Amino acid sequence: MRQTTANRPGRPAVLMPVMGALAASVALPFAFAQTAQQGPLQALHDEREVRLTNVRQITTLGGYAEAYWSNDGKRIICQARRGDMKADQMFVMNADGSNERMVSNGAGRCTCGFFLKGDREILYSSTCGFHPEPPAPPERSQGYVWPVWNSYAIYRARADGSRARPIIPRRVVAGQKTAYYAEATVSADGKRVLFTSSMDGDLEIYSMKPDGTDVRRLTHRVGYDGGPVFSPDGSMIAWRAWYPQSAEERSEYLSLLARELVRPSRMEIWVARSDGTNPRQITKLGGASFAPYFTPDGKSVVFSSNHHDAAGRKFDLFMIHLDGTGLEQVTHGGEFDCFPMFSRDGKRLVWCSNRNGPSRHTDVFVADWVSTRASGQ
Repeated sequence: MRQTTANRPGRPAVLMPVMGALAASVALPFAFAQTAQQGPLQALHDEREVRLTNVRQITTLGGYAEAYWSNDGKRIICQARRGDMKADQMFVMNADGSNERMVSNGAGRCTCGFFLKGDREILYSSTCGFHPEPPAPPERSQGYVWPVWNSYAIYRARADGSRARPIIPRRVVAGQKTAYYAEATVSADGKRVLFTSSMDGDLEIYSMKPDGTDVRRLTHRVGYDGGPVFSPDGSMIAWRAWYPQSAEERSEYLSLLARELVRPSRMEIWVARSDGTNPRQITKLGGASFAPYFTPDGKSVVFSSNHHDAAGRKFDLFMIHLDGTGLEQVTHGGEFDCFPMFSRDGKRLVWCSNRNGPSRHTDVFVADWVSTRASGQ
């Protein structure tokens, strides 16, 4: 699940689950960021953003997170909170932001939506089977933490939200927690699904078939593994991770996890073969780097990070080669740019940002991707 900060006019920033990539508790690191200043943020497109052209803002209501393309590039699935909703729900809209409609049932808390091959069905995580009321956010006394609720299950449904049923765990019983199941993403050929789970007592990366069968564990190290994605050809995966470096860090991590929490102040980007072998860390930046997605050629990864900001409040998109070289800053806008995803044809990038507005609302943006930089840029 992931989370974002929803800033409403006249109110301080509030951390609210935006599930998805980042693991099943979509905590938008934007929440790391600011709470204070109000006033206009940067414009729609900064001249330094040479990888992006034809930038357009397709939503204006704010509160969005984890916006991801359908396979044909005609629709986008995302999580958002509207009106008197108590928590995020799943929405589908056209690629230009029109015809937005809720596709979850309005109960519980939802995060991490993704289209299956053919675009007739979707996956998303929800706590609705555990209880119709959403779980309460963590107490502020625990510091900045992300919830990884053991009441999340991964659901499969038609693209209009009908016929939703849990696929892992297969059976959800009201009032009975199992483990954290979230952050599902699908390979381009539609044959495998990656997800994050605590089913074995730690947050690990797994793969399965789209019907929830043939579950395979891919990571085997104590620590926070989450937000996995496939490379375009399905041969590799990328994810965010943090591993304890001392007995004290390990003890704190496991103590928080027992309370269904993680502290995401430090995360790096890792890659491996699609079966989990040959894992290697490709960023060593410090700070929080997360939400990776492979570039269309499969040779690099785009991700969000705050490593460049001493205060840790500003998140931008960066790109790095799979060998850990060639770090390049992609965005320079607003104070929060995150959740990048390329369309299957590799021509467009969708992401969430709080740029181009009079408030701190996070909206959905789309741009054409420039794969080759001009000389001198």
